[in-house]
Amino acid sequence: MRDTQRGITLLGFIVVLGLIGFFAYVGMKLFPMYSEYYSVKSALKGLSRDQAAIEAGPARMQDLFFRRLRIDYTENVKPEHVKIRRADNGWQMDVQYEVRRPLIFNLDVVGKFHATQTLTRGGDGV
Repeated sequence: MRDTQRGITLLGFIVVLGLIGFFAYVGMKLFPMYSEYYSVKSALKGLSRDQAAIEAGPARMQDLFFRRLRIDYTENVKPEHVKIRRADNGWQMDVQYEVRRPLIFNLDVVGKFHATQTLTRGGDGV
């Protein structure tokens, strides 16, 4: 009885390697978009703990928010993407923006992001 070899062929290996490379490439395009989104969420959360900024009003809150974003090298969020409105117990800040990155040839990856944070006076929702 003759032993048969088992395993992946060279062509199969190249196909699998190509698929892994493609998904790694897409991941490299998506990672900065989501990293920036988590920086926005972190800046909002940090701002919600800053009672002096909340008491100072919307202009100061927006200024401090963009200072926090500059520290994280966030470049896609612009002042027109930020809306601050009065809520029952303080303020509510909404950040809604879109990021478009080229993927392959004429195909782009588009990410739409939205984050909301309630900024309350006293920090306990009062």
